[in-house]
This record gives sequence, C-alpha cells and structure tokens, in this order.
Amino acid sequence: MIGKISSIKDSRIYVNLSINVYNSTNLLGKNVIFDNRFVGEIINMSSSIVEIKLIGEFVNNVFFSGNIIMPSFNSDCRLATDNEVNIIYGVSGDNCIKLGKSLVYSNYNVYVNVNSLFSGHFAIFGNTGSGKSYFLTRLLQGIFYDAKKLPLNPNIFLFDAYGEYQQAFSNIGKVNSNLNYRVITTNLRDNNYEKLFIPFWFLGVDDICLLLNVDDLRQIPIVEKALKLVSYFSRDESVVINQKNDIIARCILDIIFSLTNSNEIRNKVTTILTKFNTSNINLDINLTKGGWTRTIRQCLFVDSSGKFADIESVIEYLEQFCVDDFELSLPDGSYMYSIKDFYNSLEFALVSEGIYSSSSVFDYANVLKIRLNSLINSDYVNYFECNRYMRKADYIKYLLYDRNNRKYQIVNFNINSVDDRFAKVIVKIYSKMLFDFITSLPNRASMPFHIILEEAHRYVQNDDDVKIIGYNIFDRIAKEGRKYGILLGIISQRPSEISDTMISQCSNFAIFKMFYQIDIQFILNSIPYADVSLLEKIKMLPPGVCMLFGSAFKLPILTTIDLPNPPPHSDNCDINKTWYIN
Repeated sequence: MIGKISSIKDSRIYVNLSINVYNSTNLLGKNVIFDNRFVGEIINMSSSIVEIKLIGEFVNNVFFSGNIIMPSFNSDCRLATDNEVNIIYGVSGDNCIKLGKSLVYSNYNVYVNVNSLFSGHFAIFGNTGSGKSYFLTRLLQGIFYDAKKLPLNPNIFLFDAYGEYQQAFSNIGKVNSNLNYRVITTNLRDNNYEKLFIPFWFLGVDDICLLLNVDDLRQIPIVEKALKLVSYFSRDESVVINQKNDIIARCILDIIFSLTNSNEIRNKVTTILTKFNTSNINLDINLTKGGWTRTIRQCLFVDSSGKFADIESVIEYLEQFCVDDFELSLPDGSYMYSIKDFYNSLEFALVSEGIYSSSSVFDYANVLKIRLNSLINSDYVNYFECNRYMRKADYIKYLLYDRNNRKYQIVNFNINSVDDRFAKVIVKIYSKMLFDFITSLPNRASMPFHIILEEAHRYVQNDDDVKIIGYNIFDRIAKEGRKYGILLGIISQRPSEISDTMISQCSNFAIFKMFYQIDIQFILNSIPYADVSLLEKIKMLPPGVCMLFGSAFKLPILTTIDLPNPPPHSDNCDINKTWYIN
C-alpha cells in the first residue's frame, strides 16, 4: 500500500503517501489500484502527496476505461501488479505486432493488434526528427517480420515525399519469397526503379481541373467540352468521321452566323480549317454550283466591297454534316489518347467557346491553354506518357503484380523529384483512382487499400477543391472510405495545416514530441481521445518515444519505439562529419 485518500475533486484523487518516495522508484505515470477495482494513474506528486487521475476499473478481471463511481475514503491505494498492468494495456488477437516498450514500465512490451489499427484511418504526428519515419517503418516491418500469420494480401500504397523509404522494406522478400516490395519513382534519371506514369486517358474532368489548377468555375465547362471532343481529334478518322464532321461544321457555322465582319469570318474559318479538318471538310474541298466549281478557300474570298465570293455555298455544304441526334459524351476509357491530343481538343473547345470574339472569355479561358502548354513543354509531361492501351483495372493490377503475377504488398511512390503543387495533384489523382476502383467492387471492403501519406500536410489540406470540383478526395475517403475498405494513414509535422475533417475521422494516433502551440491546440480540439494532461506530456518526449492512443489501445500509453532494420533515410544532418576534418 502506498497511502490513503485525503481528498477527491472531480476525477482527481489525492493520496497521503505512507511510503518514503526517496527510497522508491519513480512513481509518475504508474498505475494504482483502489479496492482491487478502481484504476488510476499518478500524474503529479510531492514528497508526501500524489495526485491520481481515475482512468477505469476492473469488472470480473476485465479492464474498462472510464469512471462514474469513485472509491471510498477508506480505500487502500496500491501500485498495480505486473499482471494488472498487462490486463490494463495488453492487446489480444492472432495478429499482434510488437512496437516497443512502455516508457513507464520498462520491462513491458507494447503490442498492437493489426486488425484494430488498420481497420480505420490512423495518424502519426511529431516534430521533425522526433521519430515518425522510424515508427512507420517499424510498424510496417513488424507486419511482415513479426506477425504469426504471413500477410500475403496487403495493398499498401506509400507516398514517399523524400525518398526515405526506398530501402526500408527491401528485405521483406527474405522473410518469404511471396512477399514483395515495389518502388516507383518520379526521378526520370534513376534507372534503378520504374518511372511513375499515369495514362492520360485515365484522367476525368476533376483530375484535369486539378492538373491545370482551375481557379474559376467558368473554366470547368471548357475542360469538360475539351474532354468530350478529345476522341474526335485522337482516334482514326474512319471511326469518328461523322461526329468529327458534325462538330467542325457546327463550329464554322456558329462563326459565320455570329459575326458580321466578312474579313474576320474568313480569317477565323481559315484558321480553324487549317488546324482542324477532315477529308470531307477542309479548305481545298471542291464545291460545285451552277456549272462551276470552287474550293471552300475560294468561296471565302472577300472582295473590295467586303462581300464573300460565295458564302452561301459553304453554308449549304456544311449543313449537310450536322447530325440532329448527335451528342458529345465523355470518354468511357475504351480508347487511348495522349495529353497532346487533349491539347488539340482544348484548343478547338476554346475556339468554339468564342475565345477570340470576347475579351472576357479570353481572360479566363486562354489561361487553361497556357498552363497545359507549359506542362507539355516541361519534364512533367513524361508522367502522362504511355504507349500501350490499358484500363484502370489493368493499371491497378500492374501496380500490385509483377509480370510473373507475383503480388506486391507495398508499393512505394517516391515523389521527391516533383514540386509540391504537382506532387499534391499526383497524390490526389492516385487516391481518386483507388477510391473509384474500391467503390466499384461488387463485394464491399473485399480488397482493402491503405494509402499512407508522408508529409501529409502537403496534400491533405483545407484547399479550394470543394469550391471548384465539389469535394476533396481525402475528406471523401476519410468519411466514406472505411465502409468500402480504403483507408488513410497520415504522417505530418504540422497537423494544424491538415484538413480537420481528416483528423477527426482517424481512429488511432501516434504522437511524438511536439512543442508548436498551434499544432498542440489543434490536436486537442480535433481528437476526442486527447486531453490537456496527455498533450502536456508530448512537449517533453525524447526522440523515439510517442504517445499511442485510440481504438487499438485500451489507454494512452507512452512507448519507446523499437528501432527498424533497415531504417529509413531520415537522419538529421551530422554537422560534426560535414564541417570538421578528422
């Protein structure tokens, strides 16, 4: 026994010590038991009094967190036994992995049940250098190295912001030849790994809006129209000749009927037919009327009085190609096209939207062409080049299986070689692709996907996606993903920059040392498990120690994380080695 209760206030109990603290080991953080039933944690102490927070109780030798009933004043207070500590913090189940040791009980190993942790979203927060990358590496290595059952079917997509994890999981194949790890890199000059690519025909309107940084709602219909037109400027003419004739004819007729200046009409029609034409509609096609023949080019000749040579013949000829029941539709993924094909269709869409006849339209529309042209002329265009046709399901299989149909359990996307804006777009495109695939499966949650985002504050933000495209893909996954089996793991040193919706949906947390007050307050406001006393502790944590709490843990527990082997390349710069000569 360590003492008797002297006072009770709210959920705090104050005990007069009956032991000499100078002859005892450190009691802070230790658990105590009242009447072999009530469980508390020592949170403050002096040489004669300890302050204890009630955290739960034993019922039939089972621990339940939370308290309503308080112990009586005559209750004895004693330290919890090793067996009781195990009941309080221990986890059960077939697939449990060791994460490290309790900071308070140095001989107590901390485990986590894989199902409890990975069946929901999770977050890892902490200052740079506090141990976040080591924790993630140890967690994933533990799944493959320590679990009693061999996990052959995980689908883990890790977006590696700095290339820290390229070597971290290279040894999982040594555990079993059926375990495999894949690295896909954005470094176009790295020949050790496969290059990242996304077939451009996978991109929908929302994806292209993100890619072109659409910031005006009036730009979205132009992107949509360009996507609807792309097949007619990329597929073999014999397949789409009627539709292509229709859209070109309508565009030219719109120009003829909407403008009054003959020279302006001639110039615009000539410009369009020079770039966009078919075997049926082009400047050199012959039009016969009343015994004479002229080309469309000749019919568009404007004399000194401003009159056309024969604009009526051009109108009559074009009207026969207008199909009454023809409607444009978005691509269905059954054919391939390139980003350059889309550029052509975007250019035609801009012309048909009257970009050159309205300065107001030009201001918000032409910027799309400029941004797309800039992308095409940059190295980033390489990420959208693909010379073979595939559907999205084929592509996801390509990500998860090698040519011999061997399964990859972890796919690491090293996005270190692109800037932050483009990295965010790439991560969102992949996340939406995976979300769409998962939600289309006939058996819900039958093929879980885990998306892990290193430096998540670069991607999972309260940005303008909702205003522009109507949703944020990470918020959608956060709110809907669990029931479909697509789950997020977010790692960040700046949780205050992350979408609060995302954090509020996380079930489990590993929080390393943090001292920036805004981030700490944000966690306190966003996480139902957090309280002031818990967050005060994380300000003082040494590197490699974290607070684990959530649905996978009965109570928050301070844990010294085991070192991973091999570790990620996330060490701080060593000034002694770089500045000084031995």
